Amino acid sequence: MEFRIPALLIYVVMVIAYNGCTFAPEQVTDEDYKRAERALSSQTNDLVYGTISGESWTEDGILLYQHTVKEGTEHMKADPAIGTAERAFDHDRLANVLSGILDKDVEPLDQPFRSFDYTDQGESITFSTNGNIFTCSLIDYECNSNGDASVRNWSESVSPDGKKSVFIQDHNLYMRDLETNSITQLTYDGEEHFGYATNNAGWVKRDSPIVLWSPDSKRISTFKQDARGVGEMYLASTKVGHPELEAWKYPLPGDSIIFRLNRVVINLEPSPKVVPLQKSPDPQRSTITDHVADWSGKFLDNEWSADGSTLAFVSVSRDHQDAELFVADPNSGSIRSVYREETDTFFESGVESISWRLLEDSNEFIWFSQRDNWGHLYLYDLVSGELKNQITSGSWTVLEILRVDEENRTIYFTGGGRDGDNPYYHYLYRINFDGTGMELLTPENAHHQISLSHSGEYFVDTYSTPDTPPISVLRTMDGKIVVELATADISDLQAAGWVAPEPFMVQARDNETELYGLMYKPSNFNSSRSYPVLNYLYPGPQSGSVGSRAFRASRSDKQALAELGFVVVEVDAQGTPGRSKAFHDFYYGNMGDNGIPDQIAMIRELGTRHSWMDTSRVGIFGHSGGGFASTRAILAYPDFYDVAVSGAGNHDNRNYADPWGEKWQGLLKGMNNDGVTDDQSTNYDNQANQLLADNLKGKLLLTHGTLDSNVPPYNTLLVVNALIEANKDFDMIMFPNRGHGYYSEDYMMRKRWGYFVKHLKNVNPPKEFEFGKQE
Repeated sequence: MEFRIPALLIYVVMVIAYNGCTFAPEQVTDEDYKRAERALSSQTNDLVYGTISGESWTEDGILLYQHTVKEGTEHMKADPAIGTAERAFDHDRLANVLSGILDKDVEPLDQPFRSFDYTDQGESITFSTNGNIFTCSLIDYECNSNGDASVRNWSESVSPDGKKSVFIQDHNLYMRDLETNSITQLTYDGEEHFGYATNNAGWVKRDSPIVLWSPDSKRISTFKQDARGVGEMYLASTKVGHPELEAWKYPLPGDSIIFRLNRVVINLEPSPKVVPLQKSPDPQRSTITDHVADWSGKFLDNEWSADGSTLAFVSVSRDHQDAELFVADPNSGSIRSVYREETDTFFESGVESISWRLLEDSNEFIWFSQRDNWGHLYLYDLVSGELKNQITSGSWTVLEILRVDEENRTIYFTGGGRDGDNPYYHYLYRINFDGTGMELLTPENAHHQISLSHSGEYFVDTYSTPDTPPISVLRTMDGKIVVELATADISDLQAAGWVAPEPFMVQARDNETELYGLMYKPSNFNSSRSYPVLNYLYPGPQSGSVGSRAFRASRSDKQALAELGFVVVEVDAQGTPGRSKAFHDFYYGNMGDNGIPDQIAMIRELGTRHSWMDTSRVGIFGHSGGGFASTRAILAYPDFYDVAVSGAGNHDNRNYADPWGEKWQGLLKGMNNDGVTDDQSTNYDNQANQLLADNLKGKLLLTHGTLDSNVPPYNTLLVVNALIEANKDFDMIMFPNRGHGYYSEDYMMRKRWGYFVKHLKNVNPPKEFEFGKQE
């Protein structure tokens, strides 16, 4: 029987071919997954050479750092005074000696330590490895063990002179003499839930104490944390038999009792004495983050004078809107209010770090404020609290004070948005106290990462962009290059198929505000094809989606996802920091906004530019705040987003730590201002994802760790319960005994990749792909 093809079908096929379109079914193979895996940092980082890390300065002004070469890592030293850079010691001789001592092969360019100190006027080095401290002579290369390195552990805070440390035991503070290992008890009245230097913000808790040492190592600023009456959080392990219960203090927005700080100073000489500051307890808040400590345990918003005779500190209201500067006498505990600033949203004292400074010698202080819509520095009289002059000004922002030269009345700081096209590139500047003499010290149009010497005479400048590799130089404080330290080599990376992310600029939802982002395309990109779009986001408000504009060989798994046949895009939307106050304030009081309309505007604009972006197939993903936002996106915009993968989301901030929601959403209150009576009538309704469960149309994968002490898993279960009640289909993975950081686990990554492949490309991903199996 003769088979005839209808003429109409022949015509349709010819038209399709003529228009250059293809309707061949999409495929995602095991080879595609292998290519994607090669785009992960575990595969790419070792293909970049000529980078530096671990910069530290000796007391006599020598820079120590690590320098990567193709064969491994060199430990280097640079002397800016004479303009030299060389290996810090004989790597071959030291490796040979350590091989015998440690009874294992030590390679010259893979030494068993990351950092070291010069001792004996530079004739020896000291380092720790295998739990012991070693000193090795650089003359005859004999090495001796100095004892157990665990004596100096991370849970202790070491004094500036390196001779003593403090730690918490039984809710009290103790001091250790690091030369004799003798212990002195400093406080005696600490008790459970009312202990000294307690490092608990609810969402994070650590064993290390929160303290600020005076520069002369004779005093400590700290507090007693009053957690009595604060509500608790509970998690239970997954195991055979009875689970282990974890319970700790974790205040929530709207709680009548939260953490309070009773500020104290501990004078260590001639004998330890605790001096309470004469102030009512403060809510546990800081001017830059939702904890009063940084990751090292440094007590934030405290500043000692150089001689330790005066302590300045800033007290912040519970709603983060009022900040008040006080000066305290550490001997008597008396305090004096100096200055107060109030805002209608939230006050911050810096962008990258706290940027107010006490100037005791001249009875002045430097204050950071966004009162004119931009982050700038102001000079005040410390006695009267009166403004003397504005130091910086203009439509750009100060990011971080790095050094204050009181003798020459000069400030060194990083800023963004003043020089160059990209406001997220950071530059180093110098300016006089009176606002004159503004100088740009790092002129290259790139993102600059700065490390200052202790003396303030030199700084390391590593500059790069997302698509250009880093160059590291050593400069004088005038910006003059005195030593060229390293130029990165990415030739092997490029030979392995690496492609750089592409920076772009688009308009926000208002068609006026400029937004900056990155695009990732597959290495086998073909402009005649049509690619689904994946939108990565982290909404902030304390940071953005893109992160640092410095060069990275890999940015999480974004390029890896692109290798599976997607175009991946990310942009820093309105509501994120680093630009104007209005930009950052954009969705204050409405965290459910999450900048998502800006994300949609970005995708639509890019889609009009690039025919190969298929904006009818859009997925979205993120973790933590990005988990909250990605779920919000598919529920609030179900006709735009088709697929979402959401990890560890804080889906209703009434179930997250109190300083977070109360800073960005405001204090919890009933809509009629008559108190909170239920979960359907508060000013937090506009950010509660579970209230939008009825809207789900697309495919949603929810994930969470069952032991997540940062964002407790009940946040996700609220959404799960609402989806069940709404009779909606969704997918969920609970990761047993995981905390907050499972995002990059192989299984989570495979499920994220496969979810987008299956539901945006309509093909089955390779079954149970195993990472780490490449030949």
